[in-house]
Amino acid sequence: MSYILYYSPGACSMAPHILLEELRITYRAELLSVANGDNVQPYLSINAKERVPALMIPGEARVLTEVPAIMTCLARHEFARELLPADDPLFESRCLEWFAWLSGWLHQVGFGLLWRPGRFSPDTSQHQAQQAIGRETIQAAFAEIERQIADGKEWAMPGRYSAVDPFLLVFYRWGNRIGVPMRTDFPAWTSISDRVAKRPAVLRVLESEGVSIEM
Repeated sequence: MSYILYYSPGACSMAPHILLEELRITYRAELLSVANGDNVQPYLSINAKERVPALMIPGEARVLTEVPAIMTCLARHEFARELLPADDPLFESRCLEWFAWLSGWLHQVGFGLLWRPGRFSPDTSQHQAQQAIGRETIQAAFAEIERQIADGKEWAMPGRYSAVDPFLLVFYRWGNRIGVPMRTDFPAWTSISDRVAKRPAVLRVLESEGVSIEM
């Protein structure tokens, strides 16, 4: 039995999709279109949270959900020890710090308010104001990302490509999607994103999902 990743093109699931390609192991990617409602039925029988991604792990009775958990699990694989090195506790903790903040604050709060304000309030009269708050949250978070990776860093983490880089690539692409001038406003992040996007594993995922980092 191989790993099975349930994903939606260009969604946050793209980060674990990239890690699976980096690992050079056998897996199957099951396409779900969130825009078409594919994550509701029959996906509920796989992941009752109605979200992608979900990862079926060989030998396990239930799927693993949530990007930080999936990324950590995959990065523990023998072929990925450099991506989240357990023998370097501080490096590992810094990666987990990135995962928690990107997933919990930038994704769920910033982009959640912008794209899905109905999750926060059923009152549609409040949605425009919530979306404005979401965009402000995103801009502030993007500025913090740029600050942390400035000074000519080759990768997000010092000295090496890590599991953080493909996760950051997701949000770089989302910035382009919502009209943020990423190349103009965030040159350090752009440089790293361009470098990540040239990796063979990343190129394969972008092609298979039918997306680019510019859209």
